[in-house]
Amino acid sequence: MNKTAIIVAGGRGLRMGQEIPKQFLLLNNLPILMHTISAFKNADSKTNIVVALPKDHIEYWKNLCLTHNFTTEHRLVEGGETRFNSVKNALHSIENQGLVAIHDGVRPLISTELINRAFDEAEKNGNAIPCCDMNDSMRQISDGKNFAVNRTEYKSIQTPQTFQTQLIKEAFDKAIGIFFTDDASVFEAHGNTINLIKGDDFNIKITTTKDLLIAKAIIDYKNLQK
Repeated sequence: MNKTAIIVAGGRGLRMGQEIPKQFLLLNNLPILMHTISAFKNADSKTNIVVALPKDHIEYWKNLCLTHNFTTEHRLVEGGETRFNSVKNALHSIENQGLVAIHDGVRPLISTELINRAFDEAEKNGNAIPCCDMNDSMRQISDGKNFAVNRTEYKSIQTPQTFQTQLIKEAFDKAIGIFFTDDASVFEAHGNTINLIKGDDFNIKITTTKDLLIAKAIIDYKNLQK
């Protein structure tokens, strides 16, 4: 089965308070995005990697690859004005049928086990969306009031959100006039049922300086377990 990973890297780094977009910040002396690309190639070297970058970031990325001697094979596509448009552009660049995993460029700690399980589940069930339990108590805010909700009825959603390629292409091509929070939302709006799988607590999304410190700690922890 042909496998593709679309890695979406359109962040501007505003929440980091940095001029450098967050996907290019260093994590253990290597840009975050390079860790993410390598994770998918290490899981299966035959996986095709497509990276969606803003047009004005492409040359900067190419120079980073030269600076860090990063030769892991991947293909670049221009991102759009929104994440939705970036994913749609990347999907249109895929010619082969098979499976596609859509992943945040700033989730560099994705495990081989989760990548492979997501592809396997998507092949069987049409899609695979990783999720984790909510550990904190939760309250819902409505009309200026707030009230407790049952946290067991809610899940935190991660990427890679993985689909049979033709099914997710059809969903993106038909999606109009709706606010989508992720790729699963697009898929669901097209009348498909979402198949949740167990995510990974270490598969964090790096959006703040605190997240970057946590990511470094996770890497150190994993190295100690080897």
